[in-house]
Amino acid sequence: MRSSQGSAGARLFGVGGYRPEKTLTNDELATRFGKSADWVAARTGMRSRALAAKDERVPDMAAAAGSAALADADLGADDIDLVIAASCSATTPIPSVSAETAGLLGIKKAGAFDVNSACAGFCYATAVASDLVRAGSAHRVLVIGAERMSTWIDDDDLGTAIIFGDGAGAAVVGASDELGIGPVVWGSDGTASELIAIDPADRYLRMQGRQVFRWATTEIHPIALTACENAGVAPEELAAIIPHQANLRIVDAIAAKLGADNAVVAHDGEETGNTSAASIPLALARLRDTGQVASGDLALLVGFGAGLAYAAQVVRVP
Repeated sequence: MRSSQGSAGARLFGVGGYRPEKTLTNDELATRFGKSADWVAARTGMRSRALAAKDERVPDMAAAAGSAALADADLGADDIDLVIAASCSATTPIPSVSAETAGLLGIKKAGAFDVNSACAGFCYATAVASDLVRAGSAHRVLVIGAERMSTWIDDDDLGTAIIFGDGAGAAVVGASDELGIGPVVWGSDGTASELIAIDPADRYLRMQGRQVFRWATTEIHPIALTACENAGVAPEELAAIIPHQANLRIVDAIAAKLGADNAVVAHDGEETGNTSAASIPLALARLRDTGQVASGDLALLVGFGAGLAYAAQVVRVP
């Protein structure tokens, strides 16, 4: 029996994102709930949320982001031998988001599977892709985070309607002579999974906001610091901190505890909202495309959310 021959390391080769054109503003939400736009902004840090059109499905948005990532990496469909889609919002379990997305992109004969770790999904999928490349089980992996959270949101629920949005982000993971994706630090606490869950009675997402805020602002920054330590990267060496865009108050609270004084903190959620597994690759793409970080810079990715699942790793910007 023979084993696959892998590579010394893996890294990101390209990144891309897709944001639906439709938006939901604080003014619209203020009218709906009898609040002010400033009240909504103060509690979320968000000004708007991207919302998918009626005919836009999770695989459609995933394909748009995947196409952008492939173009950024100067690769074609035939160069990909595995597609991993991180998503928790697909309306049907079969076919998988990854398989359907691969078909939309013209990627044939590639492996395909989905990962559901909710808002931590992109970090989970990136870690798996990196390990598969280094093991020789795959050579170039298209990793996508894609969500249509609006499908699962009760428009009359103040706790979720002011938070969530739709979109997709993607990256290509491939072989490298040097490590460009650091060791992942991940875990979960299923004993608290009821804090963010689909209500079986009405099939809407319900969230216990105060408890989630407390958990995220007290338990996540040590995981992020451990990811830096395991990668051999000091926080002051980071060019960017890219947390899941859960709520900008949470984002800023986590970033303030890391001691990464030279790093820009991603605020993509200010315009796009909480897009679950899509939020980290969308934020990474925006930082790179707007020149706030450069290729080769070190960025800390930190995902956390329903489950309660979390994951963090340091990567080099493609």
